[in-house]
Amino acid sequence: MTPTDTSAPSGARTTRRRALLALAAAVGLAAAAGAPAVAAPAAPPAASGEEGWVRVAHLSPDTKEVDVALSALSGGSNLLELEEVGYGVVSDYMQLPVGTYVVSMVPATAKPGTEAMIEASITVEKDKSITVAAFGENKDLRTRVFQDDLTSPDAGASRIRLIQASTVTDRVSVQTTTGLLIAEDAEAGDSTNYASVPAGPWDLELTAEGIEDVAPISLANGSVNTLFVLDNSDGGLTVMPVLDSASVGAAPIGGVQTGGGYLAAGTEARVLTGEVWSR
Repeated sequence: MTPTDTSAPSGARTTRRRALLALAAAVGLAAAAGAPAVAAPAAPPAASGEEGWVRVAHLSPDTKEVDVALSALSGGSNLLELEEVGYGVVSDYMQLPVGTYVVSMVPATAKPGTEAMIEASITVEKDKSITVAAFGENKDLRTRVFQDDLTSPDAGASRIRLIQASTVTDRVSVQTTTGLLIAEDAEAGDSTNYASVPAGPWDLELTAEGIEDVAPISLANGSVNTLFVLDNSDGGLTVMPVLDSASVGAAPIGGVQTGGGYLAAGTEARVLTGEVWSR
């Protein structure tokens, strides 16, 4: 992989789902699917003035809807529960005091006490943002914590990175039709560094073994975005852009703007654009 910038950082069940992501004004592909229900959270740890940001993503194409719980490592009570989270859903960021937490997933509507399908221990660091993703096929479900970098781009530019979560190909390359390389031979579970590109509309070329496709996107001035490579319903690939931060100096999308801090009951999902599916 050789990105151009080295900065580091629901509803109803269906067998086939068209999910539309509101990249808001930033990505002009705006539409939205229903957000997963958010259960009333337990009282979070006392704020210390040292907080970070966390969001979760369901990126496993043959894993049915799941309920997601986030709890403190010590104490064990759930601080957040997201219900019926489907493939291709990325939650808003949640602000949490620094510390160690556990994110777990169980099949949607599972009985209390059901053993988690998968869980991950995460560390929240001061002023840092992370994305906790479940990806891969259900028989080999894995988690990965991605470090997010919401550093503001230069004037007139956007920043993008790519997370390769497709199960139909081992490697994928993405570049603009003008030749700007975003990712080269990105492996499943990989995340590129962020690249700085001029704001505006772009056509992205996806290439993998036996697969070639073009995906149009539009990036707003001052935005930071993640491009998820996912499976589509035809056995191919699709690029799903998710807005991480909307403007220069802004907090992560879904953070302070959604209700004054972490685990607000109004937290919504950031849903993806394009056609994705559940088997």
